[in-house]
Amino acid sequence: MQPTAAQPLIRIQGLSKHYPGAAQPSLREVSLSVPEGSIFGLLGPNGAGKTTLLSVLTGLVRKDAGLVEVAGLDLDHAVREIRELCGVVPQELAFYPMLSVAENLRIYADVLGLGGARRRARIERVVEIGGLAGHMDKRAEALSGGLKRRLNLAIGLLNEPKLILLDEPTVGIDPQSRAFILDSIRALREAGATVIYTSHYMEEVQRLCDQLAIIDEGRILLQGELEALLSSQSDRLTLSFDRPLSDRALAGLMLNGLTPRRHEHGLELEGLAAAQLDLAALLAALQAQGVTVRSVRYGVRDLEELFLNVSGRRLRD
Repeated sequence: MQPTAAQPLIRIQGLSKHYPGAAQPSLREVSLSVPEGSIFGLLGPNGAGKTTLLSVLTGLVRKDAGLVEVAGLDLDHAVREIRELCGVVPQELAFYPMLSVAENLRIYADVLGLGGARRRARIERVVEIGGLAGHMDKRAEALSGGLKRRLNLAIGLLNEPKLILLDEPTVGIDPQSRAFILDSIRALREAGATVIYTSHYMEEVQRLCDQLAIIDEGRILLQGELEALLSSQSDRLTLSFDRPLSDRALAGLMLNGLTPRRHEHGLELEGLAAAQLDLAALLAALQAQGVTVRSVRYGVRDLEELFLNVSGRRLRD
């Protein structure tokens, strides 16, 4: 069964997973819808459940409850067919370090059952995608960190997958290699693939993805089109002072239409009126009360603020 325009490539409802002996479930009634042809960002801290979710999708980890469908195929009845649709690029490097780049690609092509002209064509294509042409005879262990990640990516693409699952593919690499990998992912989407991209790097997700889900402690906190989620945030003005702001000082401020949130040596003003606030008058009022303002920041709508709003903490806390 092929997905139609109205049908997502991936549909997940009520997915739960609790590893034996673990204090908390890894996934708690997760529901997701991933549109075909999208780059879907799965954003969350380490331990949030991102890797477990990908492992369930490919049948590597058995779910406890819930519905998982990929391209209209039910995971409970079509694990093999779903795996054939998927290309997985794990966070851990998944190749033989003592073998050359060429040897690794040939071995994994054999594992996938690729032969003859198709085998040669797919190896040539992933070498091109990974920018590995000048490194084929090098042992994998001798590659730079960025090239190792690119080899990892190339191996995951050998079967020409319809669905590409990328688990933290840019961890620990230099900016040039990171940019190369992100550009490669965009090209894969333009060629028709659907991508699930898990990361705790918010700037990458914001640059790359058009759809987003935020996951924390095994729960989906928010999901939707990235641009719509970002634009739904209220404006925010953050001020820091030379001392904690007293109740008297706060009460004396004209903050119509704004919600003040006080923290140590600082104040956040949130609301649709933050951009229209008379900042000069506010600073003058604070100075009149003996409060010195050390810094002023107008909050740009970004994933850092979005994650904080929905989870109550920063991603790297």
